[in-house]
Amino acid sequence: MHIEKANFGQVDNTPVYLYTLENDEGMIVKITNYGGTVTNIIVPDKDGNSASVVCGFDTLDGYFGEAYRGNSPYFGCIVGRYAGRIKDGQFNVNGHKYQIAKDDGPNHIHGGVKGFDKCVWEVEGVNETDEAVSLRLSLISPDFDEGFPGLLKVNVDYSLNNDNELRIHYRATTDRTTPIALTNHSYFNLNGFSDTVLGHEVQIFSNRYLEPDDTNVPVGEETSVAGTAADFNSPKRVGDCFDELPMGFEHFYVYDKEVGVLGKVAIVSEPSSGRKLEVYSSEPGGLFYTGRYTSDELQREDGTQFGQFRGFCVETAKYPNGPNIEGAPNCILNPGESYDETTVYKLSW
Repeated sequence: MHIEKANFGQVDNTPVYLYTLENDEGMIVKITNYGGTVTNIIVPDKDGNSASVVCGFDTLDGYFGEAYRGNSPYFGCIVGRYAGRIKDGQFNVNGHKYQIAKDDGPNHIHGGVKGFDKCVWEVEGVNETDEAVSLRLSLISPDFDEGFPGLLKVNVDYSLNNDNELRIHYRATTDRTTPIALTNHSYFNLNGFSDTVLGHEVQIFSNRYLEPDDTNVPVGEETSVAGTAADFNSPKRVGDCFDELPMGFEHFYVYDKEVGVLGKVAIVSEPSSGRKLEVYSSEPGGLFYTGRYTSDELQREDGTQFGQFRGFCVETAKYPNGPNIEGAPNCILNPGESYDETTVYKLSW
């Protein structure tokens, strides 16, 4: 197992690096400290042929291209200070009303105009052992960064082991009460982008999802998946749901497990390649998204085609609009507390 560092360019005269983590099983993960972004994951298939299985770019310029910035798909990045939408860009904390950016129509999304995905993170260290290779990134978000209260200190550890697990460990502290919800926004395609994700078979351990309002923001109502295309308690082919849901999925599922405890939340497999993705998380839920808005203009530098329905996300996180939903778990961080969440993406073939 080893990790390598390479220059990846500059943002605002700040150096940006690319770190390549490789295990002994042939799994390669590439991460840049710009946005804490996973730029690539390369794994074999059942026949031993390796291919990329996530959307991303091989150059820093790719993340600044006109098509990418116009579409804003957030390929592979760390999203914060709050992942998902916040209705009307407003919330109340300790009796004070805060107004943050409306960067998604009438609502706020994914941390604002310059969220954590557009920041250059500090590299605190790399580590190689016989068990894992890891990269630690840190970021200080100042008080009122994008309108959010409190100075927030964030650490994210990426580690890769020989069980083909990419483990993402998020930690944060604040000096003022503030909303926080961090996620990784990787888009997977287990067939290596030879086709859409409609042939993938999905299982999600959840009996309900948060019902969005007419501006696509959950406001507290939950809907049972029973008897609907959104029921993935038994494995089901994604494309079989498109008669009922022709634009696919953008559903935030509430997981059937104890909040704060790491547990299996989803399994996705792709028959033609033999690849399988298992997702474990300590989070209360996650967005299953099949890329309805992803632009067909986007592709990797080698010509690998991205676009609508060509990548899916399992964005484990706190509830979207959590600060405005009564009873939403763990979406507010207080001084003296520690935000501590883990998500694991485990690949096999």
